[in-house]
Amino acid sequence: MTQLTIDQAQIDRARAAAGKIARRVFDDMNRFTTTTVERATLRLFGVDGVDENQVPLPNRLVSHLQEHELLQHGAATIVAGAMHEHGLSAQQVAAAVAGGKLTLSRPQDEAAARRSAEAQAAAMCRHIARQRETRAQQIDRLGEGKAPWLYLIVATGNIFEDIVQARAAAEQGADIVAVIRSTGQSLLDYVPYGATTEGFGGTYATQENFKLMRAALDEVGQKVGRYIRLTNYCSGLCMPEIAAMGAMERLDMMLNDSMYGIIFRDINMKRTFIDQFFSRMVNAYAGIIINTGEDNYLTTADAYDAAHTVLASQLINEQFAYISGLKPEQMGLGHAFEINPELENGFLWEIAHAQLVRQVFPEASLKYMPPTKHMTGNIFKGHIQDALFNVVSVLTQQNIHLLGMMTEAIHTPFIQDRFLAVQNAKYVFGTMRDLHAEVEFRKGGRIERRAQEVLAETESILAEIERIGLPAAIAKGTFADISRTMEGGKGLDGVIAKSADYYNPFPALMLK
Repeated sequence: MTQLTIDQAQIDRARAAAGKIARRVFDDMNRFTTTTVERATLRLFGVDGVDENQVPLPNRLVSHLQEHELLQHGAATIVAGAMHEHGLSAQQVAAAVAGGKLTLSRPQDEAAARRSAEAQAAAMCRHIARQRETRAQQIDRLGEGKAPWLYLIVATGNIFEDIVQARAAAEQGADIVAVIRSTGQSLLDYVPYGATTEGFGGTYATQENFKLMRAALDEVGQKVGRYIRLTNYCSGLCMPEIAAMGAMERLDMMLNDSMYGIIFRDINMKRTFIDQFFSRMVNAYAGIIINTGEDNYLTTADAYDAAHTVLASQLINEQFAYISGLKPEQMGLGHAFEINPELENGFLWEIAHAQLVRQVFPEASLKYMPPTKHMTGNIFKGHIQDALFNVVSVLTQQNIHLLGMMTEAIHTPFIQDRFLAVQNAKYVFGTMRDLHAEVEFRKGGRIERRAQEVLAETESILAEIERIGLPAAIAKGTFADISRTMEGGKGLDGVIAKSADYYNPFPALMLK
């Protein structure tokens, strides 16, 4: 496709500003850890299960460390020290602590404790690397769908019913199955345990649910002759833990945004910035593609007026992702087809926005979201809106395409609704597969001028954010017209200042 004429120097300046913004936040937050980072570390050591009251053992162990003022040194050193001194596994240490049979303390031999912690971490890194290799082998053997990949959601609340729907979705043509989390799980400061059969608006993200769905999609992938990717959500108060579980169970994509939890779930800013670094580091090492949430901005702000905030956030998300070790092809930067249908030439502006994002991030696995805000319940108009969304997606060569549902704003989609959505997308993608190579943008035309306008506004807003800092920009309501403060929100009590001798073995192993 002939490219839009946009100023590369302007893109470079915007990206440089985003880099400084992200690095400043990382440097400020790197002095802290969180309870869920430490719980994730313990899960990666092999701690799992619940006590007699169904409290997860990682929570019990971290609470014990907090009570004895040990967590600031890092759970890895303390637990590995106990393992070394008592000849126990991490799971046995957790069970002994939960049962009141063991009280943890600083290790007698700090060096030996660190060596033990590093050995535990290295073993898990080898397991995750094997899972990544398994994915690569299956894709090589089975192949995969052509981009844009068709992304379908299941959300029954019952993992076993989800599996039935996921199989059907794959057989109908889906390339990606996303299991939506139960409403409110992002605000739980623990991860539920085991296979779950009750949930509201979705199914709980648990390690057992991940394992069950992964096995089901591997089986149906063999049947349909292509690798089916599995997606879940690691945003929220347990972001690092869910990322760890996803890495262990070979998820392929995870919803992971540097600011979504702050803006849309009112999770404390410090907590989110610390957690997103660790969780993305785990995602990066596992070869998982992250999906960011800029599409959500356009559900509360106007898609035309706020287009530059989407691009600015994408650039910031990209820079945070680089700090965590993610490669461009692992960045599913989000945007959405949310232009008001009543806006004259709205289709042109949507092409301008989507093509601009494609050119600014040529190597990224862009995630494009369907119309939701302006879906009215008129299923016939909704099906047309989804078709126009499909046209923009294939025309501008998006990568991850979340299928629009004509019953949006009515109910959770039925299997037949998903079938029609797949048929709509397959028709458009097939009949317009190479359209991008046959058309040119008019120099100085409306689409090009709109893209240039959005880019200029993006450079300007990033310069302002660089000046005042990202926390202050969020407090001003820069993104999604929602304001949050550094000390507000949920989870601040889980932020812990690191001691001088704090130790966690995973960054050195995963970021090297």
